[in-house]
Amino acid sequence: MKQLKPLVASKKSLVWNLSRGERYMNMTSCVPIDEKQEQVQKQPIVQMINISKSFGAVQALKNVNLELYYGEVLGLVGDNAAGKSTLMKILEGVLPYDNGKILFEGREANIKSPLDARRLGIEMIFQDFALCKNMWVAGNIFMGREPTRGGVIGRFLGILDKQRMIDESEQILKSQNVTIGSCRKKVGTLSGGQQQSIAIARAIGCKARVIIMDEPTASLGVKQAARLIELIKRLRDSGVSIIYISHIMQHVFAVSDRIMVLKTGEKVGEFKTRETTINEVVRRMIVGKEENRLIREGNGYELDHQSL
Repeated sequence: MKQLKPLVASKKSLVWNLSRGERYMNMTSCVPIDEKQEQVQKQPIVQMINISKSFGAVQALKNVNLELYYGEVLGLVGDNAAGKSTLMKILEGVLPYDNGKILFEGREANIKSPLDARRLGIEMIFQDFALCKNMWVAGNIFMGREPTRGGVIGRFLGILDKQRMIDESEQILKSQNVTIGSCRKKVGTLSGGQQQSIAIARAIGCKARVIIMDEPTASLGVKQAARLIELIKRLRDSGVSIIYISHIMQHVFAVSDRIMVLKTGEKVGEFKTRETTINEVVRRMIVGKEENRLIREGNGYELDHQSL
């Protein structure tokens, strides 16, 4: 009897069960698995729709829309008080929002606290790293999710499994090509770049799928910033989605796939990084939306008031 061909014919669509040595195929659709994965990749992992936020009489955000895709670095730029940190604190659950909604993988997400965000796989690395500098490295990486030893006594008394914390911390740091020596060191003895790496390792240890970085290179030297940019690229290549906030345009262009511009709480522009220039992004930061044109005069810029 002639054997029927499977619906999923691509070799890449074969899924191997290594533990059993068996091979099976997804027969639920005529679309190959790799094509279905590609379709999923085109959908945003995070959508913020018409987000508004006021602090008293001050309108910090006005109907802001943001989309972040799988395995993408989104540069978020704008002048001081543009609303960048406020928008990200809303996504992280630090601040409530007045209007709008947040979707995670196409489903509405009710994010009211950083714990809600962590459950979804969203982590934020703040500008000051938010580390306990008098604690050891592994303690910072496992902060808030410390494992305890097995057995009734270990669980009842809450005795930390320090060896497991050290072993897993070393594995995370090694996977990111970060060298700090012993994970028993106090974080306060490390350099700024190493502390940044610890903050990123903590996010990775929490199985973060979305990482928000607020001015990550602000306190780093040139070499340390270059290492961080390479680390961000490796995270992106591994499938992690990243929102990168920075005033340093060279770093934004070096690491981002798209750039979103905020000005006084409004979204005024969005660009594919490879299709724009630093001058164009800075122009949008200064002037705002497209109807506000700039005329170059000498070494400065002036607004064309006839276009306003």
